[in-house]
Amino acid sequence: MTSGRREALILGAVGVAAAAAGALAGVFALQARSGAAELLAARFTDLDGRPRRLLEWQGRGLLCNFWATWCAPCLEEIPLLVAAKRQWLPSSAEIVGIGIDSVDKMQQFSATYKINYPVLVADDTAVTLLRALGNRSGGLPYTVALDRHGVVVERRLGALKEPELRQVLARLVG
Repeated sequence: MTSGRREALILGAVGVAAAAAGALAGVFALQARSGAAELLAARFTDLDGRPRRLLEWQGRGLLCNFWATWCAPCLEEIPLLVAAKRQWLPSSAEIVGIGIDSVDKMQQFSATYKINYPVLVADDTAVTLLRALGNRSGGLPYTVALDRHGVVVERRLGALKEPELRQVLARLVG
């Protein structure tokens, strides 16, 4: 095989790989957008039983934290979220807790931990929503950050630590 032909084949293979990667990236971007749209349109109730949707906070950065009262990593993360809301979260962004638990347990938990951000109650479609957002295992806590345009800028399975939380919030308000 001549070196010119070998180069042409290599360049062709690189081109095909780049096109496939671009197509795959487009599929993932489409999935990310549809997951964000599903999240923003999802119907929840708050701890007082009022219907709520994340579209209420449209135009603001949103840090959506899926959690449960029985989730040990959530117990570590929630005080950090409470402190972040109190100390350094500007009005251009909001933390919203989305609990996957009974309303009674969540009310008690919220009072005990003095949760100072909106807490919404997910129904039995939460696992489907988590999967649409990229959390295939359905593990908790799971955090999805959306910028003020409703675009997912961060997804994180597991408890956030303070430096990570500051980074994510900076992306929301930046």
